Amino acid sequence: QVRLVESGGGSVQAGGSLRVSCVASGGIFSRYAMGWFRQAPGKEREFVAAINWSGGSTVYGTSVKGRFTISRDNAKNTLYLQMNSLKPEDTAVYFCALKEAPYGSGGIREYDYNYWGQGTQVTVSS
Repeated sequence: QVRLVESGGGSVQAGGSLRVSCVASGGIFSRYAMGWFRQAPGKEREFVAAINWSGGSTVYGTSVKGRFTISRDNAKNTLYLQMNSLKPEDTAVYFCALKEAPYGSGGIREYDYNYWGQGTQVTVSS
């Protein structure tokens, strides 16, 4: 059974940076595409970024493009999201997700993914 655990969330002022991580266990991490989503209070879950199995292909949501960078270290079974130039509207719980389709590309929809982490809170103050 695949397990995903996020960490690295916290509070930061607008304009600052934060990196969140997601460690995977129970599966062959290096075969699968991964994604980040976020959910703010009272809002639907929103696509943030996705990366293919090798890390050679990435895609970003419109609201974070140019500010956030998704990456992965397959040797460490870890997914990252580097967030720069943070804005108050980036405040949300951030979730990582795994798409259980070997050697595939990342998806932008929730239903593309089979496993989810519990989330980590990111709060950006103005």
